[in-house]
Amino acid sequence: MTFNGNWKVDRNDNYEKFMEQMGINMVKRKLAAHDNLKITIEQNGDTFHVKEASNFRTLEIDFTLGVTFDYSLADGTELSGSWKLEADVLTGTFNRKDNGKQLLTTRIVQGDELIQSYNYEGVDAKRIFKRA
Repeated sequence: MTFNGNWKVDRNDNYEKFMEQMGINMVKRKLAAHDNLKITIEQNGDTFHVKEASNFRTLEIDFTLGVTFDYSLADGTELSGSWKLEADVLTGTFNRKDNGKQLLTTRIVQGDELIQSYNYEGVDAKRIFKRA
């Protein structure tokens, strides 16, 4: 499976501006930009197990493609949504529980990089991970 493996954040593109648009305060934005995030992804058919470990928290998530689930961002923002897989692109569509606004995210593997893209209220950002 394309996404399987251990990934470590390598760099960010417009991530701080994205977090600002999400309403995350400046202190949390500065910390999150240097969170040393590591992601472990295990895919078994339509089921995924994802472990996220950073300087601030460790979280394990299990989800099935197309099935809605709840998720909490590191800053406490509550989301509800689902992932779908088309070709080799994982696309997540989530709605914030506090204001109903939509957060779109994609994951794609290119070479030895996992590129995680975000869009919230017209602001795009990326986090690029390398295989660990």
